[in-house]
Amino acid sequence: MRTTARFSDQRVKKSLFPLSTFGLFFLLFALLTTLQMVMIGQAIDYRSLPARTVAAVVGFWVAASVCSTLLTGLTIRRHYQKPIEEFSEAARKVAGGDFSVYLAPRHPMDKTTHLDVLFMDFNKMVEELGSIETLKTDFFSNVSHEFKTPLAVIQTNAELLQKKPLTEARRQECTDAILQASRRLSSLITNMLKLNKLEKQVIRPLPRVYDVCSQLCTCALQFEDVWEKKGIDFEADLEDRVPVCADEGLLELVWTNLLSNALKFTPEGGRVTLAQTSDDREVTVTVSDTGCGMEEATLQRIFDKFYQGDTSHATEGNGLGLALVRRILELSEGTIAVTSTPGQGSTFTVKIPRSLPRKEQPL
Repeated sequence: MRTTARFSDQRVKKSLFPLSTFGLFFLLFALLTTLQMVMIGQAIDYRSLPARTVAAVVGFWVAASVCSTLLTGLTIRRHYQKPIEEFSEAARKVAGGDFSVYLAPRHPMDKTTHLDVLFMDFNKMVEELGSIETLKTDFFSNVSHEFKTPLAVIQTNAELLQKKPLTEARRQECTDAILQASRRLSSLITNMLKLNKLEKQVIRPLPRVYDVCSQLCTCALQFEDVWEKKGIDFEADLEDRVPVCADEGLLELVWTNLLSNALKFTPEGGRVTLAQTSDDREVTVTVSDTGCGMEEATLQRIFDKFYQGDTSHATEGNGLGLALVRRILELSEGTIAVTSTPGQGSTFTVKIPRSLPRKEQPL
């Protein structure tokens, strides 16, 4: 009963039913038989019994104990040990990096047991781990690509400046390219650090009351040169003044990212609209454009880190802006939604509460 040869995992050294289980059943049957005879008033003096009868009684106890041990062991092995062995094997595969493992429930949904729930939770965990592993792989791949592109521009232009006699105009082009690539690299690193701190909640919103309409005007005017250069018709429909209690610095990142994207993806002669409304509970801000729009597949991933649906504008961003926007709004208890039609444009709708939740309001 103590051999490990029958276990699929050699780390298992002890059976679920060692000899002690047999001994326990033997004593149980002896006790129950004795108590039964006492209860019916026919206690037997074992000293008066023939040796053959005593041997038969002991033999019965042994046989009953063996049968009970084997039957209980079979039941436990079928309903518990095998599922546990299956679970252990699956966990070992996951630990080895195989996230395709799936444990099928052993009973119908209307008859689930704790083991079925354990299997379902395990499958959910493996699915999440697989998603995290995929995201991690994509993240490193994207980061490598995003760093490689500006570094290649810097290296190429630096080599040109170093090795070849260039005209002043060509030299200026090289320095401008190096400066632009350096700024892009700096922006990438800054956004990565901000997003990392926001996700780990190292940066926490510091709300205070301020005028969000004034903030929207200031953010929009930062892009005046952009829309004038591209001949974009910029329209703003804002209220005169709306006080909100929020982190002014973090929300500024939200508005600048949304306006920057709208102007970036809107062609010359297009239109970008910034609108704002409010009620007693929340402020709604929409940023609409007449740009290229997005397919449904792009909409599903638009807030993923480093994802860029329109690669023709890849050199103008790093795919972190909307990820930052979503995280900031999550921390600010706000929401963001997007609707888009390919070839007609997109509309981003942000809703933020006007005041702190009651549980966070100062006494």
